[in-house]
Amino acid sequence: MKNVQVIDGARNCSYDIFAVADEDFCALFPLPNQDVEFAEDFFARLGDADADKIYGRLWSSRLNKKTLNGIHGTLFVGLEWKRIYYPSKREDEMVTGVL
Repeated sequence: MKNVQVIDGARNCSYDIFAVADEDFCALFPLPNQDVEFAEDFFARLGDADADKIYGRLWSSRLNKKTLNGIHGTLFVGLEWKRIYYPSKREDEMVTGVL
């Protein structure tokens, strides 16, 4: 199991973290060392039917942040404008300068 933080564009976003099976994690983050994904890219890559199945499992496995041991990936929802900061979809390669 892996832990995925979901950050969406809502003003009241709570930055929830969800447990996902390893195979679902690989579907969400398919590139080597990838730990950032955009929901729009995920749905475009898998198609609505397959992506909805994984999304359904993700949303049903919310975790208590106080009991976690690490975050393995971040899924951005409705925040496509952040893509410029994550061109490699790796958090450790995030562009931090002014663009």
